[in-house]
Amino acid sequence: MRLCYRLRIHGRHHIPRQGAALVVCNHVSFMDALVLGGASPRPLRFVMDQPIFDSPGLKWWFQLVGAIPIESERRSPGALRRTLDDISRALQHGEVVMVFPEGRLTPNGEIHTFRRGLETILARDDVPVIPAGLAGLWGSWTSHYGGKALKKWPSRFRAPVSLHFGPAIDMQDLDGVALRSYLESQVRMLKAAADNDIGHPSA
Repeated sequence: MRLCYRLRIHGRHHIPRQGAALVVCNHVSFMDALVLGGASPRPLRFVMDQPIFDSPGLKWWFQLVGAIPIESERRSPGALRRTLDDISRALQHGEVVMVFPEGRLTPNGEIHTFRRGLETILARDDVPVIPAGLAGLWGSWTSHYGGKALKKWPSRFRAPVSLHFGPAIDMQDLDGVALRSYLESQVRMLKAAADNDIGHPSA
């Protein structure tokens, strides 16, 4: 990642040295997981869409790093429960799980409303939540800037990218909409700090 980007990382120490945790971050590009994985001091178990997980030539790598696929209930009844079971097993084994609560790449560079699911994960397993904010990848060929991601030629190399991890949050007193809203606000603040870090107020 440091060969591809001028990467700045802040707050790595907020990821616990041992024990389970859930990391949540805004979703800008298809490179986000690689940036976060490279920046984390511990391996991350990423939750990703099943079609991406099944990508020819990449599935072996996603399986190697322990990615957790998620499929829509319409395509595969019972898929969501299977994913939640996989996440719960990872957390109960003391691993760090990474999710993008927006559920999709941003279409305009801004953070969009967090979808349901976080509260279900935390209701099963009460683990600390580490918010993260990422900036600098909006405008890359792996983002939806200027057209569909991966459908255009790269236009820049070694762009500045900033990632800020925040302090762990204990979510015991929140649930449902309040939980998602609070986490979203924390990620927005960290993204703003990342924006300022690289001088891109809307990146």
